[in-house]
Amino acid sequence: MLDSEPGMNKADLIAFEEDIAREYDAGHIRAPIHLSQGNEDQLIEVFKTVAPRDWICCSWRSHLHCLLKGVPPDRLKYEIMMGRSISLCFPKFRIISSAIVGGIIPIAVGIAMGMKRAGDPAKVHVFLGDMTWRTGIAQECVQYASGHTLNMRFIRENNEISVCTPTKVTWGDVLPTTLDGALEFSSYDYKSKWPHSGAGKRIEF
Repeated sequence: MLDSEPGMNKADLIAFEEDIAREYDAGHIRAPIHLSQGNEDQLIEVFKTVAPRDWICCSWRSHLHCLLKGVPPDRLKYEIMMGRSISLCFPKFRIISSAIVGGIIPIAVGIAMGMKRAGDPAKVHVFLGDMTWRTGIAQECVQYASGHTLNMRFIRENNEISVCTPTKVTWGDVLPTTLDGALEFSSYDYKSKWPHSGAGKRIEF
């Protein structure tokens, strides 16, 4: 069994992000942070189906995912304070992230392929934003994972924003089609109180 913390509830998740926001605004974190709020209920529901030995692969906005996967809050906060908010990786808890748009998806496919070859029945759950879902790398990885019947689940997190631009303005209204059969897909919509980066007002030019 992997080490894990008792289940985090919605209030715990919100309190953690509020604490990180205060640390950032006080100048104690000298690196980018990406906070999340408004998707606690959806994430708690998703994680009900995540087994301890499953892998979680996510992007730069992964504080809540780490907490729900069992990373102790004090350890997570230490990594964030050290400037690693957007690249949190805890292999012991089977959760990793990437700050590169789409960068986590081929890594997730590689993990799933390795587990299939090893006969490991654990699943790889991949979280990606709506913008990332529309990129070529996402669609190619979905095609590859489906073609090789990998044990993967793709979770689309849609806050309707591609960095600072409304997603539909940038990409249009039509979503890419998912493939039937081999893979599992889910999606949820949310609105965050935080800007894309940081904890205060974001100035755009």
